[in-house]
Amino acid sequence: LAVPELDFYNRVWIPDPEEVWKSAEIATDYRVGDKVLRLLLEDGTELDYSVNPESLPPLRNPDILVGENDLTALSYLHEPAVLHNLRIRFAESKLIYTYSGIILVAMNPYKQLPIYGDAIIHAYSGQNMGDMDPHIFAVAEEAYKQMARSNRNQSIIVSGESGAGKTVSARYAMRYFATVSKSGSNAHVEDKVLASNPITEAVGNAKTTRNDNSSRFGKYTEISFDEQNQIIGANMRTYLLEKSRVVFQGVPKNLIIREWEAILSLRV
Repeated sequence: LAVPELDFYNRVWIPDPEEVWKSAEIATDYRVGDKVLRLLLEDGTELDYSVNPESLPPLRNPDILVGENDLTALSYLHEPAVLHNLRIRFAESKLIYTYSGIILVAMNPYKQLPIYGDAIIHAYSGQNMGDMDPHIFAVAEEAYKQMARSNRNQSIIVSGESGAGKTVSARYAMRYFATVSKSGSNAHVEDKVLASNPITEAVGNAKTTRNDNSSRFGKYTEISFDEQNQIIGANMRTYLLEKSRVVFQGVPKNLIIREWEAILSLRV
């Protein structure tokens, strides 16, 4: 029997100032103690890469694993592997969600996607996490299902930097709860929960270098369910407003220029 060639063992990632990480193939065998590693880049150029035994370049995953919907399935789980897998799923497969175990990683597409309608919600309702493609609805369904089965409180933590899409993700999770626990003719408490977002955002948002409408506050929204697992109310338990960011307007750019002109004229 012929042993298949394991060519993925000789492919590595090296830092790049423009692409952050660049793929390369090891052109010569590496021996312990070597100071230079001869690499062959994807564009055909050769590179003598300085190495030491304590900081060897990270190995690249085989192509068969590229694009996995769960990062924990990768053979090598490090920064370049995670970034490359997310880029392939986002740029080539047009998928914004990826699992990392029980964690859902979301890429902000900065545009509306047709993946949040009622039909999608009903498709994820009752499904186990991992049975379908990664989605915020899968995380919401898992929390909702565990609450109904164990009769215990559940929490979903939404985190990320400015402009990552935390507010929108939380809104989609609440939309899922509002849809799967619809109470029919009763008072539309679900609509009131969803309608509370613009109120808090109206007084708690500000412009940042990464986001024109960034939430400058953190909140813990508690959604209450009855014995039939239907929404009966909601309460915002914590509200952390960065008052220093929203109680006054920023200095206009032309005013700053005039102040600097005045300072320079005095120095002259």
